[in-house]
Amino acid sequence: MTDSISNKWSRRRVLATAASGVALAAATGFPMPALAQGKKLTYWGGLIFSDDANKLLSDTITAWGAANGVETEVVMINQNETTQKVSAAVSSNTMPDAMDTGLGLLRLLGRQNVFSDVGALYKKIGDAQGGWFSGPDTATDLTADGGVARIGIPFGVNGNLLLRRKDLLEPAGFTEAPKTWDELKMQAEAVNKAPVSGLGLALSNVGDANLQVAILQSYGGRIADDAGKTVTLDTPETREWLAWVKDAWDKKLFPAGNTTWDGAGDNQAYLSGQAAFIANTGSVGIAAKKDDMELFEASAFSPLPGGPKGIVSPIDVQLRAITKASPLQAEAMALLEHLSSPEFMNAYFNVAIYGPVLADQEKLPAFDGTNTILVGLLGLAKNGTAPAYPDVNNAAFADFGSNFIIPKLAQRVVVDGWDFDRAIAEAQAQGQAIYDKY
Repeated sequence: MTDSISNKWSRRRVLATAASGVALAAATGFPMPALAQGKKLTYWGGLIFSDDANKLLSDTITAWGAANGVETEVVMINQNETTQKVSAAVSSNTMPDAMDTGLGLLRLLGRQNVFSDVGALYKKIGDAQGGWFSGPDTATDLTADGGVARIGIPFGVNGNLLLRRKDLLEPAGFTEAPKTWDELKMQAEAVNKAPVSGLGLALSNVGDANLQVAILQSYGGRIADDAGKTVTLDTPETREWLAWVKDAWDKKLFPAGNTTWDGAGDNQAYLSGQAAFIANTGSVGIAAKKDDMELFEASAFSPLPGGPKGIVSPIDVQLRAITKASPLQAEAMALLEHLSSPEFMNAYFNVAIYGPVLADQEKLPAFDGTNTILVGLLGLAKNGTAPAYPDVNNAAFADFGSNFIIPKLAQRVVVDGWDFDRAIAEAQAQGQAIYDKY
């Protein structure tokens, strides 16, 4: 987008109240390009846990359209249904002009040449707001996919935070979040007394249990080699990680049933007061704030600890993208720039569960320390690592994770009593069979 086009658009200040989610935009005073006349800009927003955030996004787009003479339609899509709806829309050529999307779907559609190049806008926004944090910057650079590097504008990061019961830990002498997984185990052991289990981490066949992949990687273990083709689980580092898991298990730090939990197992353990630590998204904190203020005020939120080789804390990035088939390219570019403004994003962060993506966003009032969930998400944004890092984020890695090979490896050791060599050999063979498909 050139400056001559972008200067026809006003960067409206967004006046928002987090409680009501209302956003207002004043008129620009600039004439609209003829392109916009008689056409409607359709935006698909991603529904999230916060009704206030959903309403704020919808109201802001509507107000921006009214202020700039662009008819708009905002359709909020349940994020669990986005892939299905997008697949149908691509087949029927009924895609919106612009949309919210996760990184995985963006990458998939990028290979199908669905989205427009937003590289110039990406640079403009970054230059104006202190630059992009390295995690989202690296994660959303699709150069390795062989196409356009930038086909989405990041607006938020999420991922696992460490939630801890400071009301239990501080009397035991632990006033700071654990910096390493060994420190975490030590703190968990100090408060591991019925009915509270110290370490509320899943070891079952669910997505939450794939946190163990990140822990393994922080110990120096890898799923596969740098080419992303050969599985490399049979290493001393994998055994060191397994020793950490086995020691915690033998000390009975895990809650009963954590090897068979469903996806809500750790949430329920924490919200019911039965776990001193869990690793989960900010949604657990929001649930506590809504339904159990006493628990919320007794909780603290921080980035994941690190292992001997450093912190591995995968982030997921949410982006806004423009469909290449849209006849409203200039209008959609201007809308995405507007939605990246500090005024709107400060209001949005206050009611959403995302961390920042731009360096200057750390200075926004939303991250002044009042909201402890946002403090944790800020730490995630600054220290988080790109998905799969240090492994190659390819289809084989995703398939490996969806088969829960690492949680199953842990189960072989702690439930079935297998020795490390036997358990690793099985996981190595299972993993290689998956990678060989690709």
